[in-house]
Amino acid sequence: MKAKRLVLAVLAMATAVSLFAGCGGGGGDKKSGGGEKKFINIATGGTSGTYYPLGGALADILNKNVKGANASAQSTGASVANVNLLKEGKVDIAFVQNDISYYAVKGLEMFKGKEVKNLKALATLYPETIQIVTTAKTGVKTLADVKGKRVAVGAAGSGTEANARQILEAAGITYDDIKVQYLSFGEAASALKDGNVDVAFVTAGFPTAAIQDLATQHDVVLLPVDAAMADQLIKKYPYYTKIKIPAKTYNKVDSDVEAVAVKCMLVVTDKFSNDLGYDVVKALYGNLDRMKAAHNVAKAITKESGKDGMSIPLNGGAEKFFNEK
Repeated sequence: MKAKRLVLAVLAMATAVSLFAGCGGGGGDKKSGGGEKKFINIATGGTSGTYYPLGGALADILNKNVKGANASAQSTGASVANVNLLKEGKVDIAFVQNDISYYAVKGLEMFKGKEVKNLKALATLYPETIQIVTTAKTGVKTLADVKGKRVAVGAAGSGTEANARQILEAAGITYDDIKVQYLSFGEAASALKDGNVDVAFVTAGFPTAAIQDLATQHDVVLLPVDAAMADQLIKKYPYYTKIKIPAKTYNKVDSDVEAVAVKCMLVVTDKFSNDLGYDVVKALYGNLDRMKAAHNVAKAITKESGKDGMSIPLNGGAEKFFNEK
């Protein structure tokens, strides 16, 4: 009887281990060949943001185009939270800004002393533009005019706040030169509308709904980051890319505006197999219509731009895909 109970216990333990292996982090250790299920958990962002619908579309693409894939997208706190979920092995793929990935690998900014060195990239997707927004009544027309003004730089410790500090630095401005207000994206938009701040930094794909809303009530002005300043930024912070915000993106903004952007990227860890990395990226770029149907920003996703602003090492399978003609 004791021997029988022992056999049953061993079998139960083996079953539990098997089930556990199929839950969190399953994408990392599975090969892309064969018929076994590959559980792929995708970390996105808030349900009202851009990452969430794109993550759902990516899961759908993988389930239909990668053999054995069982992919699902989950709502999260976005970039910084997603890096931590990857680190903890709770997700397999994550949407993360390329600057946040860079900070994590290098142990900078919000990851100082908490570096996550084993991150790997699958691709960069589309630009998230740093939009420096004010209204005509403030009289602010260039970054040089920002001195002495009330400036919403993003929530403390956020990616936007780091973007603001770095761009101001390139313009020769420190926080000592301005009246800093640590406001989230939503708070900054409301404060601009109410006249409680003069300038706000917003890192988001354009057109941004909150700025569109502001432009219906006020004459919006976007402050440019000229080419020379952008070059200076990119030399020091390689995750930035140049971009132009087209005329008419917002009401009464009638000229193109030079700007810089960070990139939304897909990130995994070194536990994610190269074979699966190849299959994921191939499926993504072979089904971009599905991504475009999920959100307008996906129009900017192309294989040709898939390494632009790449801030961390590529997964081996992704690198193989991009090297193919």
